[in-house]
Amino acid sequence: MNQTVLTSVAHTSRYVIADQPVFRLRAVLGSWEMLLLLLLAIAFTVNGALLPTFLDPYNLADGTFNFSEKALIALPMALLIIIREIDISVAGILALASVAMGMAHSAGAPPASLLPIALATGMACGCLNGLLVTRFALPSIVVTIGTVSLFRGLASVVLGDKAYTGYPQIMADWGQGYFFDFIPREFVLLLVLAAGFALVLHATAWGRRIYAIGNNPVAARFSGIPVERYRLALFVLTGLMAGLAAWLLTGRIGSTRPNIAMGWELEVITMVILGGVSIAGGAGTMGGVLLAVLTLGTVTYGLSLANIPGIYMTIVVGVLLLVTIALPRLLRGKKEVAK
Repeated sequence: MNQTVLTSVAHTSRYVIADQPVFRLRAVLGSWEMLLLLLLAIAFTVNGALLPTFLDPYNLADGTFNFSEKALIALPMALLIIIREIDISVAGILALASVAMGMAHSAGAPPASLLPIALATGMACGCLNGLLVTRFALPSIVVTIGTVSLFRGLASVVLGDKAYTGYPQIMADWGQGYFFDFIPREFVLLLVLAAGFALVLHATAWGRRIYAIGNNPVAARFSGIPVERYRLALFVLTGLMAGLAAWLLTGRIGSTRPNIAMGWELEVITMVILGGVSIAGGAGTMGGVLLAVLTLGTVTYGLSLANIPGIYMTIVVGVLLLVTIALPRLLRGKKEVAK
């Protein structure tokens, strides 16, 4: 009897959906992540051939300082872009969090309180962005263009033409320090948090809901997913990570300056888009983002070792951003023409 019912159900079902996609070697080799891995290998090969000191292990380890704080912000930014949102204000949040730490330190706050102050400042800024987007239905790109000016302006007004210095040693230990006198602490923290973000995005119901929101927010809402709550939470999380980056960066450079993290939002977004996260939402992986971080970091570090002026690095970042946005659309258009 039971066998008959099961057979009937099997024959009346219109669709069969596998829990996991079937592994295909060709699909893996043709993936965006594999392309990034190839680009990373090319960048290493070219820099190693042209720059004698590039492949020195200690130089490579120190090179991670150039991108670790930006990559920390890129992790939650990837989640935001997957759900069709964006935060242009991250560099402004970082600057304001750094100023908040400087003010607290100048007022005699204990060293252990500076990290919570940076995190709380970042969360408050992220919450403001999220509330403006979710409660007032404003476009996130417009909101965060406005708030980046607000946050950066507040930081500049408080600082004026001065700088906060003399931060406690614990900040320098994490911003400039190493594990085993070789691996930068910032980079280890980045790898640990990247693994955590990847686990949440790719192995939990929370991650599946993020993809569902990015693919079709209306359908996600009708299926019972609290879409606005997820959006607000991701804006707050992005602010939190910007606050953490502020604590690390301030400890690394030893001061809060008026131009701290200026222009970082472009580099963070480039890391995410280069990592294969679709600007239209609903697609992307943490592995791709991490590979993009390493690729972009390798290219920019090679340029700095070659004494290429910083303005050329900005040009490289801009070109990469344009190419990574335009290339998938061009390839899609060619496929449609071929059909």
